[in-house]
Amino acid sequence: MKKMVLLIATVAVIFSACSSSSIQQAKIETKEDSLAYAFGVNTFFAMQQDNFEIDPKLMAKGMVDAKEGKNVMDEMYARGFIITYIQEKQQADMAETYKDVIAENETFLEENKKKEGVITTESGLQYEVITMGTGPKPTADDVIRAHYKGELTNGEVFDSSIESGQPLEIAVGGVIPGWVEGLQLMPVGSKFRFFIPYNLGYGEQGAGGVIPPYATLIFEVELLDIVEK
Repeated sequence: MKKMVLLIATVAVIFSACSSSSIQQAKIETKEDSLAYAFGVNTFFAMQQDNFEIDPKLMAKGMVDAKEGKNVMDEMYARGFIITYIQEKQQADMAETYKDVIAENETFLEENKKKEGVITTESGLQYEVITMGTGPKPTADDVIRAHYKGELTNGEVFDSSIESGQPLEIAVGGVIPGWVEGLQLMPVGSKFRFFIPYNLGYGEQGAGGVIPPYATLIFEVELLDIVEK
């Protein structure tokens, strides 16, 4: 996204000194003229590599209109439109690339919620109670201490405080959404298993090269204590 915004900003500089009649009539006569033309060529092909079909004439018109005070989009709206468009395109491209993974994880969650003892919340979080504690439930403002094991749907363990022997101490409001919701369902002394859809986990991007994009996460969490403030 930053690269695309930079390229568009570069084009803005190139066209800012142009009028609508002079663009096609411009001649390359100096080294600086060649540099300006090279920027234009490079920007066009760079945008093509990013699969952006940009009409150079409309881009030029936008620059000329802005220079002459005739632009139909103000600067803030135009910048926001570009950023939103790029984000939506990136998300659509990612969804297409990982469509098989998305389908596989959706199937897993659909089958899992039919299992006895699995509860599905309004957000889509699924959980089952392994042990129900008798202590207080934490709030989003609390710091908790817990043991956990995290794995993917294929059984691959990607993190475990149990293996390290060091309980996690963290603010409830400072973790992924699935944990934020799930921890507040647990009385101290409980052990739950969470099944967390990607939108309540690490999303479309995954995390750290360990959690892939669109991954459903399975966490076994034992809530040991609420840390005093």
